Amino acid sequence: MEKKNSDARIRANNKYNAKAYDRINIAIQKGRKAEIQAVADAREKSLNAYIVEAIAEKMERDGDA
Repeated sequence: MEKKNSDARIRANNKYNAKAYDRINIAIQKGRKAEIQAVADAREKSLNAYIVEAIAEKMERDGDA
């Protein structure tokens, strides 16, 4: 199987991501990921984009933003 990106490109992407983004790991009940992914897909969003948007909307609604 041929690699899509070179090792150098992967290292560069990882370095950029570490500098530009914070990571949050969440745990959800088994089976919920597929349910959330289906909703994100229906809205033509990535799972990450859907979750980030949901958090931002909740914070704004609660007056925390």
